[in-house]
Amino acid sequence: MTIFSSGTLKCTKRNNNSFQYLAAVAANLGIICSEMHYGWPSPSLPILMSGNYTFTVTSDEGSWLVVAPLFGAIVGALITGMIVDILGRKRLIIFSAVPFIASWFFIAWASSGPLMFVARFMAGMTDGLSFTAVPMYLGEIAEAKIRGLIASICPVSISLGILLINVLGSYLPIDTTAYVATVVPLLLLLTFVWMPESPYFYLMKGNVEEARNSLQRFRGTEDVAVELERISEAVAQQNKNRGRWLDLLTVPTNRKAVVIAFGLRTVQQLSGTTAIVFYCKKIFEESSDFMSPSLATIIYFGVQLALSAIASIVVDFSGRRPLLIVSIIGTAITLFLNGAYLYIKTHTDIDTSQVNFLPLLALLVFVVVFSIGLQTIPLLLMGEVFSTNVKAFGLCAADIYYSIIVCIISKLFHWSNDRFGMHVPFFSFGICCLFGLLFIVFCVPETKGKTLEDIQEELKSDKWQFR
Repeated sequence: MTIFSSGTLKCTKRNNNSFQYLAAVAANLGIICSEMHYGWPSPSLPILMSGNYTFTVTSDEGSWLVVAPLFGAIVGALITGMIVDILGRKRLIIFSAVPFIASWFFIAWASSGPLMFVARFMAGMTDGLSFTAVPMYLGEIAEAKIRGLIASICPVSISLGILLINVLGSYLPIDTTAYVATVVPLLLLLTFVWMPESPYFYLMKGNVEEARNSLQRFRGTEDVAVELERISEAVAQQNKNRGRWLDLLTVPTNRKAVVIAFGLRTVQQLSGTTAIVFYCKKIFEESSDFMSPSLATIIYFGVQLALSAIASIVVDFSGRRPLLIVSIIGTAITLFLNGAYLYIKTHTDIDTSQVNFLPLLALLVFVVVFSIGLQTIPLLLMGEVFSTNVKAFGLCAADIYYSIIVCIISKLFHWSNDRFGMHVPFFSFGICCLFGLLFIVFCVPETKGKTLEDIQEELKSDKWQFR
């Protein structure tokens, strides 16, 4: 049973984690909004480039539409990093619904490529806000024993957002798709307003009583004295020296956190996942005789959603490192196989007509092995390894870094595909996965079952010296 109290929902059940899950799902509606924008080019760009819309874009203009949100995300992350510890996580997550709604309306109303670029840039700015505030919020509200599952709702939401926009975009006009997509940020606005603020944020502001109320709601019990005391001591200790941007590099524990977070983001993106998301429908045109590109794309993201959900459930049992290692080995194998097929088809006289289902099969296996580790765990660890006083800066910097590297990789994918053929980026991504495996084995720690305070203590010790 729930009752309304002071603008938030208050759970009266005892010893129940359900409110943590409810808050996590509501917060991740913002991530779904963001990823719908990132997945939008896959069904929409072929239409814009074919001349079957009210205006037409060239291949080069289309590539800039693809990366427009990444430029906006850099600006949004910078702004969020400066204000998230002032306004709070909750206020910023609620606010993100407004520009998300506006950006979809602008896409529906756009009458030229530049106007569409502006709309997607706005969506990217809001993405920078969401991917800074939401992982921070999730990491701070979750108990250690279920933090992996709570934080993994974020990458599951990524898959859901991309799947939704591909389904909508495959069967509806671009403007109608945009209007329908506004439902998601409206749901965010209507649901998350009832969620409590993070107890960590309240303690950063010295508001112990509100922090206690927040913990009681999230834990489903009145008895939170021990946890409140532990968090209070940790926040007080970490905030003795107010965090600065420079602390990410000058403080040894923060440097380790930066290496772990940025390194995993690099490994994740050099697998080619985001470039494949942007150009998924185009890639599946290679097997268009076997299955329609639209249906293949929907199956691809449907599988990704299902496997991301499974990975989020098992991550607190299996641990982070084992899933990452299995995931990146499998990802490398599928990338090399797909690259080999594409090379044989386009650069040899060998007849591949009997096996034209291989691009679809290889990418479906790719999404299976990618989703069990590389899809979910980098975002999870980002919310775990940064201390409270620099977490805003760390997540902000990580989102900026992500936007830059994805922009570079996407443009290189577009260029190398046009210049040499699609087999080249696939081989390149496979080689990068081999280097990524070395990074995971020697540099990525195991955080399963540890509180955020335990993780910081171990970062200070020699236990997590890079292997």
